[in-house]
Amino acid sequence: MSKLRVPLARPKPDCEAFLKAVLTDEELDRPRLVEYLVNEPVMRPIVEMLGREWVEPGGDREQQQAYWDNFIALWHRLGYDFVRLELSLGFPRGHRTSESAGRAFNETGAGPIASWADLERYPWPELREEHFWPYEYVCEHMPEGMGLMSCHAGGICEHLSALMGYETLCIALFDQPELVAAVCEQVGTRMEAYTRRLLQLDRLIAIFPGDDMGFRTGTLISPDHLRRYTLPWHERFAALTHEAGLPYFVHSCGNVEAIMPDLIERVGIQAKHSFEDAIVPIAEFKRRWGDRIGVMGGVDVDKLTRLAPDAFRAYVRGIIDDCAPGGRFVVGSGNSIPDYVPVENYLTMLDEALR
Repeated sequence: MSKLRVPLARPKPDCEAFLKAVLTDEELDRPRLVEYLVNEPVMRPIVEMLGREWVEPGGDREQQQAYWDNFIALWHRLGYDFVRLELSLGFPRGHRTSESAGRAFNETGAGPIASWADLERYPWPELREEHFWPYEYVCEHMPEGMGLMSCHAGGICEHLSALMGYETLCIALFDQPELVAAVCEQVGTRMEAYTRRLLQLDRLIAIFPGDDMGFRTGTLISPDHLRRYTLPWHERFAALTHEAGLPYFVHSCGNVEAIMPDLIERVGIQAKHSFEDAIVPIAEFKRRWGDRIGVMGGVDVDKLTRLAPDAFRAYVRGIIDDCAPGGRFVVGSGNSIPDYVPVENYLTMLDEALR
C-alpha cells in the first residue's frame, strides 16, 4: 500500500462537483467517488493509518463523538465529497446466527408479523429527536466542501420482507394482501416522518436510500407487487426530497430491469446504485439508461475482493474509461465495502479514480 496516494494528505472535497458529476452530462477533470457503506473491519485499519485511535461505536457521548470524528475523517481523507450516513429507527425482527460465519442473517421463513394479531402487538418504534443527534454532529463537524447523503437505513421492501419473513410475505401477497398493505403503512409512515426530519439538515445534499428489490435473475416479488406496495412509498419519499430541492438516488441490489421505467418515470430517481457484472455491468446499464439518470459505483464486489491489485487496477480503469464519457457517472464499489474486501484493493480503487 506504500505506492498508493490514499489516504490523501490534503483532500479538497467539493460536493457541488459530485452532484454535477451525477446529474449532468458534463465531464469533469476526474471521476468523483461514491460509496454506499464501508464496514467497520475495513474502516478500522484505515482510521489507524490516519494516525487516529479506533473507537468502538456506542458508549457515552464523548465516545460517540470520537467515533463520529473517525467516521468523518475516513470519508474526508479517502477523497469523498460527502459523508454517507444511514441509521434506523430499529424495527425488531428475527435473525438466524451462524457462529462459523460470524454473521447474523434475516429469518427468511417467518418474521414477527404473520397475522393481524401480530401486527397489533408488534412494538413499533417511535421517532425521537435523539435519533438525529449523530446526523447533526456530522453536519457540524464535516470539513468545508463536504455534504451529507443520508436516509433511513433499510428500505420499505427490505423491512416488509424482514418483518413478515420472505416466505410468509410471498404467501400473504395472495392470501392476505390487506395485511401486507397494513405492514407497509406502519413502516412507511415512520420512514416518511424520518425523511422529513432529515430534510431539515442544512448540509444534506441528497436522499440516498437502499432498498434491495431484486436477485440475480429478477425481482424478489413480482414487479406488479412492487408497484402496488413499495414503489408508492418511494414516490412519497422522492416527492418530499424534490420539494426540498434535493435529488433522490436509489441503491437496489439484484435484477430490477422490470421496474426501471417505474423508478425513473414514476418515482423520479435521479441516479441508480448497485451493479453486479453477472447481472448487468455498469457500462451496459449506462448505455441503456444513462441518458436519463446517473449511474453510481459499478466496481463488481467479487472482483474487488478477489482480483490481484494490478489486475484489479486495470479493471477499475476500464470501467472509468467506459463510463466517464458523457458524464452522469461516479465510481465506487458495485454494492458496498463488506468486511471481507482487502483494504489494499479498496484503496487501489480509490487511487485509480483519483488519478
